[in-house]
Amino acid sequence: MKSPVFLWGRRRWVAAFGLAISSFLALAGSGWARPRVVATTTLIADWVEQVGQDRIQLTSLLQPGMDPHVYEPTPADGVALEQADLVFWNGYNLEPGLMRLIEATAQQARRVALAEILEPIVANEDGIPTPDPHVWGNVENVILMVERIAQELAELAPGEATFFRANAAAYQAELAELHAWIDRHIQTIPPPNRVLVTTHDAFAYYTQAYGLKMGGSLLGISTEEQPSAQTVARLVEEIRALRVPAIFAETTLNPALLQTVATEAGVKVAEQKLYSDSLGEPGSGAETYVAMMRHNTCTIVVALGGSPECS
Repeated sequence: MKSPVFLWGRRRWVAAFGLAISSFLALAGSGWARPRVVATTTLIADWVEQVGQDRIQLTSLLQPGMDPHVYEPTPADGVALEQADLVFWNGYNLEPGLMRLIEATAQQARRVALAEILEPIVANEDGIPTPDPHVWGNVENVILMVERIAQELAELAPGEATFFRANAAAYQAELAELHAWIDRHIQTIPPPNRVLVTTHDAFAYYTQAYGLKMGGSLLGISTEEQPSAQTVARLVEEIRALRVPAIFAETTLNPALLQTVATEAGVKVAEQKLYSDSLGEPGSGAETYVAMMRHNTCTIVVALGGSPECS
């Protein structure tokens, strides 16, 4: 017959073992079993995080301030893509280096080019019709892409489908308010001043959606090229003819050449830079898509003579 001490010790061991197993399973359920999702850009990562929150393991390949047009992938990017269950990328050749890496390494993952679910604006790049990848300039496009994100996450993790759809609906409501807010503030700009001149052609969707005119840019839809002397001279003449009060630099590009254009054209460069292809770093006031769009709108409206309600 077993002694009471032996039985008591055995029960303690069994209880402790059971607790350890329970803790292990709980940890696995809350962490290790979460789907591994990769987003190429900071913008996409923000949208995915809004929907997936803590029910997914999210990796953003690009960090704030990085230019997806010229980004060179790292070995760590390849590892993340090889391990991914789901990859969201922009498409329309926004991130050419990452597109090649995704095709080569993300063989086990479902791959979704979010921008390519939308009908693009087609630009003329050196005589070649080229889809413009900067679809997020129109907030209504983001509402549609968030819907697709929720669908993909729900398919990947059906048990969390209700959670993902609820988050998407809440975020889409916030985006609808943002869309109306931008439109209302742009309307405060005097009509002759509603012209946007920027470093590169990343705002066609924004200007089309909110009633502005694109007044030219140093670069096309990609930042890989370098402007020619003829391009610079032509832009100077366009700015003089348009008589805009300000032109706009971007955070991911060197503003020196744009400053030269502004000096020659007799206009100022807006005090604040625009965020085009990347969110801002922590503390910038543009750490999320919503904050970035508010920042850009306030910057544009103030520089072009409007009166936004910006703090």
